Amino acid sequence: MKPIWIVDDDESIRWVLEKALARENLATRSFSSARDALQALQTESPQVLVSDIRMPGPSGLELLQTVKAEHPAIPVIIITAFSDLDSAVSAFQGGAFEYLAKPFDVDKAVELIRRALEESLREADVEQAAAEATEILGQAPAMQDVFRAIGRLSQSNVTVLITGESGTGKELVARALHKHSPRAAQPFVALNTAAIPKDLLESELFGHERGAFTGAQTMRRGRFEQAEGGTLFLDEIGDMPFDLQTRLLRVLSDGHFYRVGGHQSMKANVRVIAATHQNLEHRVREGLFREDLYHRLNVIRLRLPSLRERREDITILARHFLTQSARQLGVEAKRLSPQAMQFLSQLELPGNVRQLENLCNWITVMAPGQTVEVKDLPQDLVEERAIGEPLPSSPSMTAAAMSAAPKSDGDGASAEHGETPAGAEKNQWIALLEAEAAQMLSADRPEVMDVLGRQFEAALIKVALKHTHGRKNDAAVRLGIGRNTITRKIQELSIGGVAED
Repeated sequence: MKPIWIVDDDESIRWVLEKALARENLATRSFSSARDALQALQTESPQVLVSDIRMPGPSGLELLQTVKAEHPAIPVIIITAFSDLDSAVSAFQGGAFEYLAKPFDVDKAVELIRRALEESLREADVEQAAAEATEILGQAPAMQDVFRAIGRLSQSNVTVLITGESGTGKELVARALHKHSPRAAQPFVALNTAAIPKDLLESELFGHERGAFTGAQTMRRGRFEQAEGGTLFLDEIGDMPFDLQTRLLRVLSDGHFYRVGGHQSMKANVRVIAATHQNLEHRVREGLFREDLYHRLNVIRLRLPSLRERREDITILARHFLTQSARQLGVEAKRLSPQAMQFLSQLELPGNVRQLENLCNWITVMAPGQTVEVKDLPQDLVEERAIGEPLPSSPSMTAAAMSAAPKSDGDGASAEHGETPAGAEKNQWIALLEAEAAQMLSADRPEVMDVLGRQFEAALIKVALKHTHGRKNDAAVRLGIGRNTITRKIQELSIGGVAED
């Protein structure tokens, strides 16, 4: 780990920070001016930089600007006076991690430096992982199985069928198989069979001779010829028209094909990798996919897990995509707060890795500030997640429900479930809810879901409003729902005591 740099013309401040960080077993290097630090920065760099703003010669803000231009991943903590708030604002606009106001508490300063240090080490881990895994990122066991399969297939020319939901990275895996194969120096050609009109797909695959059909004014080489000696990736193979499946089967069987309108047999030296999000077995049973072609393609099958099956990878993927997006736009990469990262890790993300990448692009462009909180994420995601959250107990449960709830024995444990007092208290609201629902269902009341749902929503919003002294926007943030949502619910549920924000 690199040392922490302290830049300050005040020797006493340098000394205090050096001693405090030494007690934490953290290496430091001190500079009495920004000029000295800038000179050292030409040959080395710190893990974290702590700098005063006002010093003789170049200011701390000028140092900050240079560091962020040349080493954007280094967290910079700016030291400023209480009266110098304009400088603090400028520091944040310049990309500072945080600022310390003089006079500062040494313990709090060390704690802040430690947070910056952890952030720096996390960013370094992400950059290293991205450099080591140039094609695909993933630490989950399911992805490790995929990596092992790619390794085993690296010296093989066998046909591979890649399955998985849309957005899981099937083409990335196909490219990795090609890159690590003996054919790596030859072309990799990809074709989405679902994106080409049926009338043109045959020509796209096999090419055509001049005059083969109206508009065919010149001879055209198809994808099989373009991929000669290399790899042909056929995406969404399950959508290939049935009659073309026969021609593809012929190529896979004996390696020969004809251009459209041609009479000369062409020899194909191509490795075929196919992919689909569909269940090919079902399509075979429905008569939509040739069984013999299915068996030709299904020599080696690689199934890519959905993002829901590898949630532990969301963190590294999100950081990678934020860094990648920032690099493309020429801006500093944004950071997700721990709460925002946890929120993302709990989303269903039906679009898988592709959806997460698009979300990170949105964050880079649209989210305010460098550290992104849950409230800064797209509102539809926040509201959608809030709707699916389990609701806590409602104070409006009836006395009948209370009496119907499981009783506890003399020691406070649930007689029915044998739970400890703490566990029984924690799950009491569930028992009350079940009892209330059972009573309403026994009475043949058809509006059970609507009545209980409204009671729970009203109870939640009332408690949040009480907690925020009636400020609905603050209450919405606390509940994890949108401002429009809480306004609508307050009106629908006739909740009073709301302050104007």
